[in-house]
Amino acid sequence: MHSPEQSTLGKSVAYADQYDPSLLYPLPRAPQRSTLGLAEGAALPFFGADLWTGYELSWLNQRGKPQVALLQATIPCETPCLVESKSFKLYLNSFNNSRFDDSQAVLEHLRRDLSACAWHGAAHSASIGLRLVLPEDFDQQPLQELSGLNLDRLDIECQHYQPAPELLRANHDEPPVTEVLTSRLLKSNCLVTGQPDWGSVQISYTGAQIDQERLLQYIISFRNHNEFHEHCVERIFTDIWQRCRPLKLSVYARYTRRGGLDINPLRTSHPLAMPPTVRTARQ
Repeated sequence: MHSPEQSTLGKSVAYADQYDPSLLYPLPRAPQRSTLGLAEGAALPFFGADLWTGYELSWLNQRGKPQVALLQATIPCETPCLVESKSFKLYLNSFNNSRFDDSQAVLEHLRRDLSACAWHGAAHSASIGLRLVLPEDFDQQPLQELSGLNLDRLDIECQHYQPAPELLRANHDEPPVTEVLTSRLLKSNCLVTGQPDWGSVQISYTGAQIDQERLLQYIISFRNHNEFHEHCVERIFTDIWQRCRPLKLSVYARYTRRGGLDINPLRTSHPLAMPPTVRTARQ
C-alpha cells in the first residue's frame, strides 16, 4: 500500500526534465478516514471534491517554444486516493522540456494520468474534471475572499492547538437557522514534513445555531495538528456533523499554495454546485 512515508515528501529529489506520469503518487484516503470512524467501503456522510490550482504548468510546442497555462483540477472525494502534492508538482514540472502538439494534447495527458492516480486500485474508474486557463484568459481570474460572517472578529481566549471537537456546541432549544461563517485562522501542518499549511475556511449550515466563539476556538485548535488538507476538512465536517447535528452542512477551505499548487477541499452533506474558481488574497 502507498503510504505518506514512502512518498517523496521531505526527501531531496531531482527534477525530471521529460514528461513522466510515473512520478504521480496515489495516497489512499481510507486510513485517515478510519480515524474519523468512516469504515472503508461504507457510505460517506458527505459529497464533495478537492479543487486544485496549478500555477506552474509549462511545456514546449513542436518548434521548441515554451507555452504556459494554469491548471484547474476537480478530484471527487469518492476517489479511493488523493494525489500526493509533491508528486503532483514533480509531475507537472516533467512537462517543462517535453514537446506537445497543442494545449489539448497536454490536457489529454493530464486527464489520463491524474484520473489513473486518483482511481488507483479501484475496480472502476472515471475521468476527473480538468481545465486549462490559457494566457489570454489570465486577466479573467478573479481575486475574492470567502463570503460569510467573519468569526475572526470575536475576542476569544484560545488554549487548544490540537483538534478539540468537544468545544463544539449548538443550541437545540431554539428554532433552526441558516448561516455562513468564515475564518482566516485555519492552520495545520503537513503530515510528513511538519511544514505549516495556511488556509481560510467557510462553514455553511442549516440547523441548531452553533456557538460561534466555540466554533472559532475549534478551528484554531488545528494549529499544531499534522494532517493533509483534504483530511483536515473531512475532520472538521465530521466533528461538526456529529457534535452539532445540523440538518445541512458544507465545509470549504482554500489553502495557500505551496510548490505552485493550492488545494481547496469541499465537503457537503447534500448535492451542491462547485464553488466558483476564485482565489483569496493569500493564495
